[in-house]
Amino acid sequence: MPDRSRAVSASDSYDVVVLGAGPVGQTVAGRSRAHGLSVALVERELVGGECSYWGCIPSKAMLRPVIAVSDARRVDGAREAVTGQVDAGAVFRRRDRYVTGWDDSGQADGLAGMGIDVIRGHGRIEGARRVVVATADDEQRVLTARHAVVVCTGSTAALPDLPGIAEAHAWTNRRATDSSDAPRRLAIVGDGGVAVEMATAWQGLGSSVTLLSRLHALLPRLEAFAGEMVADGLKEAGVDVRTGVSVIELHRPAAAGPVTLVLDDGSEVTADEVLFAVGREPLTGDIGLETVGLAPGSWLDVDDSCQVRGVDDGWLYAAGDVNHRALLTHQGKYQARMIGNLIGARAAGQPVDTSPWGAHVATADIDAVPQVFFCDPEAASVGLTTDQAQRAGHRVRAVDVDLERVPGALLFADGYRGRARIVVDLDHEYLLGATFVGPGMAELLHSATVAVAGRVPIDRLWHVVPCFPTISEVWLRLLEAYRG
Repeated sequence: MPDRSRAVSASDSYDVVVLGAGPVGQTVAGRSRAHGLSVALVERELVGGECSYWGCIPSKAMLRPVIAVSDARRVDGAREAVTGQVDAGAVFRRRDRYVTGWDDSGQADGLAGMGIDVIRGHGRIEGARRVVVATADDEQRVLTARHAVVVCTGSTAALPDLPGIAEAHAWTNRRATDSSDAPRRLAIVGDGGVAVEMATAWQGLGSSVTLLSRLHALLPRLEAFAGEMVADGLKEAGVDVRTGVSVIELHRPAAAGPVTLVLDDGSEVTADEVLFAVGREPLTGDIGLETVGLAPGSWLDVDDSCQVRGVDDGWLYAAGDVNHRALLTHQGKYQARMIGNLIGARAAGQPVDTSPWGAHVATADIDAVPQVFFCDPEAASVGLTTDQAQRAGHRVRAVDVDLERVPGALLFADGYRGRARIVVDLDHEYLLGATFVGPGMAELLHSATVAVAGRVPIDRLWHVVPCFPTISEVWLRLLEAYRG
């Protein structure tokens, strides 16, 4: 129940009220303003959210120096110039620069300059189109939305319910990206993107890393070869990769002492810190969902326009992690663009296009989600894997090419190792998915995303000529392999 003892300082009406000022909430607010609508943007932490301060930005700022050194060591002539290790202190200072010292004033000022009212405090829905914000000065501000309330509160790291987990003082992604001390020994529990990226970063920054996966493969949602190649790369970098094991309990007798992880195979791992990267939970536990008939703490079920199902009159939307469609910043911002345009069109009485790939639906969430894991080697994918396509009922053919066949890859790194796969719909002869693993793969992905989202026919892709000698020539090799 809301705390009625707080004084109500203000009551304001806006066209749109957005909960959460991360990249997704900012995008909703910006698109709504572009349609001439008034917007209140509510944030209880830092304007910029998880991605800006504890996720994508700091992790990539930490990873880039590590991978740059690895890339240099793969090139004769450059290898000889690498005479030392990565300067961890300099990397941390670089990260701090990119997160602006955890100072969000620049982002807040930018939003204010767009005419968006940034309201700091904890926002809770209190019935239809009504949000009450508990501000830092112990007052309440009541906001009403004429057209829409949009939930963009994101997610937080999940911690397993294990004996000793509280005493272990486990790291999550936040501690892994804002720490400025490299632990001598770091245990990482997980098999997904955060796990492999942080293993890459902290091993490169001087920690001795043990990576523990309960599955028998890393990156299980990608093609199997991707996880295998990433595991090989981590092992070559010195990471102790153990798959098919689970942590069953933890022991940390002294807060400043080592932590012991007991595994289900009877073995133990002792580390100075432990990072759990085992999934996410929605930040919806205390935003008033119960006042509109929804379950607190749940993922929000939405349609392809990101309208929340089960709420009358269609005024409630959810974008980003909270709707569980694709837990990626760029995908959440894509949803936010669609929502902002949809709200603007409805407010102006304009036609709405909710057909697949229409102007007001997030179709790419289903058919063309791109993702990059900035480990070493990089792993990048878009669309469906072979198994996902087959389970969806498509008749497909997977075509693989080793990047050693591509002159541009060999010039990029001596002894280049990498692999690419396209998944072709045989009934329509367009791509359903693509996966690339190897150094420098991140920047290759967008061409595949265009092909998948645009359903570009194979016959037309034959006329898309890659420059020689670039890694992009892998496209020619893939098409040649498909055509035999």
